Amino acid sequence: MPLVVTCNSQAAFATNMAPGTPVRPTSILVVGATGTLGRQIVRKALDEGYDVRCLVRPRPAPADFLRDWGAIVVNGDLSKPETIPATLVGVHTIIDCATGRPEEPIRTVDWEGKVALIQCAKAMGIQKYVFFSIHNCDKHPEVPLMEIKHCTEKYLQDSGLKHIIIRLCGFMQGLIGQYAVPILEQKSVWGTDAPTRIAYMDTQDIARLTFMALRNEKIDNKLLTFAGPRAWTTQEVITLCERLAGQDASVTTVPVSILKLTRQLTRLFQWTNDVADRLAFSEVLSSDTVFSTAMGETYGLLGVDQKDIVTLETYLQDYFSNILKKLKDLKAQSKQTDIFF
Repeated sequence: MPLVVTCNSQAAFATNMAPGTPVRPTSILVVGATGTLGRQIVRKALDEGYDVRCLVRPRPAPADFLRDWGAIVVNGDLSKPETIPATLVGVHTIIDCATGRPEEPIRTVDWEGKVALIQCAKAMGIQKYVFFSIHNCDKHPEVPLMEIKHCTEKYLQDSGLKHIIIRLCGFMQGLIGQYAVPILEQKSVWGTDAPTRIAYMDTQDIARLTFMALRNEKIDNKLLTFAGPRAWTTQEVITLCERLAGQDASVTTVPVSILKLTRQLTRLFQWTNDVADRLAFSEVLSSDTVFSTAMGETYGLLGVDQKDIVTLETYLQDYFSNILKKLKDLKAQSKQTDIFF
């Protein structure tokens, strides 16, 4: 059975608790702080003088790097709503970067967990809620993850909480493991035959713009989309990585028709439903959809100069330059320490 999400949750919003001790506006809780975006949000917040608390699931390997940076780590789990309220005591703003793990059902964290978090935030008088969503999520109700994001947007808007919704297109950081590293290691990279274009953005820029929006009262209760300066196809990204690495890539192309067939087959078995849900998202990424938007109005609202936004060329150039320099230095050190008998 396909995943069905009801945007208007039957659970009623709790009434705000009576006012207690005022909390500092600089007190924030980052949910999903160990993720690609979350850790950049944490670092930027600390750099700007915020008191940062990070909600982290209990785990065998503690998130010590967050403590080392100066954040407070509190244990909680969106899939266990009873663990949420204690993490919100003394918090002014929630910044929600969380998403479910690949091995989890999409609905558990991304819908049920978010509904519980929003309800707790309302009940405990949280002053502002920042939610990261996906660009074009309202245009793909057939894709469970995108439909859940859209439903969460609507649920947050209906909650009465002061909020900012930020839709994202793609992270530049994700391209390192997907393309840059395999090309350097002369391993195969995977692509599709679809003309999908994605305007990737550096997560450091996303974090910087997020705090500009957080400080700007004109942005309250608005929906923004953050996109990079240019939208790229998979093949264009691979070609750029090849040029910067100075070597050709071994590309394995997966036809979109195979993704569609795989999704249909996995729907036949209950235990593979979540796989099918995620393949549905892959199918959208492999279509002719453009994940980009004009940023002129957003730049104007935030007072940002487009020239200050990192381009994909610059980001990958810096990465490859640093990696190739390190490899060259390691090779030189290796020659210096060679001993011949």
